[in-house]
Formats: sequence, structure tokens, C-alpha cells
Amino acid sequence: MNKATTDTRINESEERHFATLVANYQNMVYNTSLGILQNEQDAEEATQDVFIKVHKGFAKFGEQSSLRTWIYKIAINTALDAYRKNRRTKQKGFGFLFGNNTLAEEPANFHHPGVVLDQKENAAILFKALNKLPEKQKLAFLLQKTEGLNVQEVAEIMETTAMAITSLLARAKENLRTIIGDTYKLY
Repeated sequence: MNKATTDTRINESEERHFATLVANYQNMVYNTSLGILQNEQDAEEATQDVFIKVHKGFAKFGEQSSLRTWIYKIAINTALDAYRKNRRTKQKGFGFLFGNNTLAEEPANFHHPGVVLDQKENAAILFKALNKLPEKQKLAFLLQKTEGLNVQEVAEIMETTAMAITSLLARAKENLRTIIGDTYKLY
């Protein structure tokens, strides 16, 4: 067997492995991105970007954490970067055009797979309110409530302690109650 044949087999094997990895994690990455970006097209683009980063960085994956945690971190960072970029673009495009520096509040108009259809209206209000939270509170809340992760998993992904996550979640819930009142169930 010559070297070219061996290299081709390795590449085909890597492709199959990567295709399996994408199949196993694409819903998780998309749902996480959607929760942060609150726009289906942006979430799809972020999902693609995540898997490009995973593919390029896989050789550097040192298994300090689980593969799932590593992919979550990449998904979160990619979605947050896109969110910040989108906010800056909208602020420049709309805020300065109309003489104010605040981002116009847009209704949350997307379908998140973790939200039951009969709760869609409440979810739209909740997701809109989440955008008013500090980033770490929003992220902890999304990971626990929409992704269904436990406090320890959220702590691993956010690289902090379970106690810190418990505190972030408590503050997030309190801030959400202040923003939307007690009318809506906060999961």
C-alpha cells in the first residue's frame, strides 16, 4: 500500500468521525446558539462556524474537559461573539440614524425547540427579558433552563464553581421578576 492510499483512508476515516460528531452535537450547538442569538438564521450561521472551529481545533483538544463541554464552550463563545457583533451593527445602523444610542427593542420572534408551543407567547416575553440581563446571568439561565443542564455542568462550561452558578441563577431569576413581573413562570 502506498502513502497516498494510506493518507486517503485516514482522511476518509476522519471525515466519517467528524460527520458523526456533527450529527451527535448539531442540535445542541444550534439550540444553544439560538437561545443566545434569538434569530434562526444567525443561529444556523453560528452552528456552521462552531463546527469549522471544532474541526480546525480538534487536534488541540486536550481532553481537560469532556468533548461535550468543549463543544459547548465553542458554541457559547461563537454565539456571544455574533451577538455582540449584531448589537454593534444594529446600534450603528439604527441608533445613530434616528438620533439615539440605544438598540431598539425587537420582539423575540423565533421558535426554540426547548419551548412548548402553548408557551410560545410567554417564551417570547422571557427571551426578550433575557437580553436585558448581564451576560453571565443570561448564559447560566439559558444553559440550565433551555438546555436542561445541571448546575455542575453549567459551572464546568462557564469555568466557575457550582456555588457561583447558583448565585448567578438566583440573581437572574430575581432580575427577570423585576423586568417581567411574577405573571410569567420562570421555568
